[in-house]
Amino acid sequence: MHIGLIGGIGVAATVVYYQRLSAAMAARGQPMELTIVNADVQELIRNNLSDEREAQAQVYAKLIERLKSAGADCAAITSLGGHFCYDETVPLSALPLVSAVKPMDAYFASRGLNTVGLLGTQVVMRTKLYGQLARTRAVAPEEEIEVLGQTYQDMAVAGVCTERDRALFLEAGRRMVNDLNADAIVLAGTDLNLAFDGQEPGYTVVDALDVHVDVLTRLASDEWTLEKAGADR
Repeated sequence: MHIGLIGGIGVAATVVYYQRLSAAMAARGQPMELTIVNADVQELIRNNLSDEREAQAQVYAKLIERLKSAGADCAAITSLGGHFCYDETVPLSALPLVSAVKPMDAYFASRGLNTVGLLGTQVVMRTKLYGQLARTRAVAPEEEIEVLGQTYQDMAVAGVCTERDRALFLEAGRRMVNDLNADAIVLAGTDLNLAFDGQEPGYTVVDALDVHVDVLTRLASDEWTLEKAGADR
């Protein structure tokens, strides 16, 4: 299956999606059909912060048309923060959409995670992954959401993580484990690999990107159908 990705939001997330999809397909010994279109991260940020869901959905719809023209069979948004207008995008989309949020609930439940702590954009943390977790309780560092969200946004735009920012994220995760009884910390922002890759924080970390990539890999290798992947049409 030919996978279409809406990238550029941010650049580091796009790169790591490509790297991990490529590695997963190579491990299967299969070629990969993939097309990536580039979205404007600044436009996304503006629409996200002002809750302009319809406007961003229209932006996505045009990009998905390009993916369809390139031969893609489905589309995915390479940003959990970028899913804020997912429901508005589905009816406009020329291709089935493969959510990065929907698979998370089943993933957490399958691993016996009763409570997860979230790190990501302000919207993702405040809405507890858009309220889509039914079997797992989500917590967030309520008093730090604004600071952490802004730091995450700045890191995503820059494509690099400073040592100061890394320490901020690692410590926020530790506090959610110690104070909020989180069984694991979820990297609910696809650029957080910049802060956590190669680190040993002393607690369980779940990278939401890996869950999404696993679904996309199963589609790309024709192991799963769009129906089994829960794609939205």
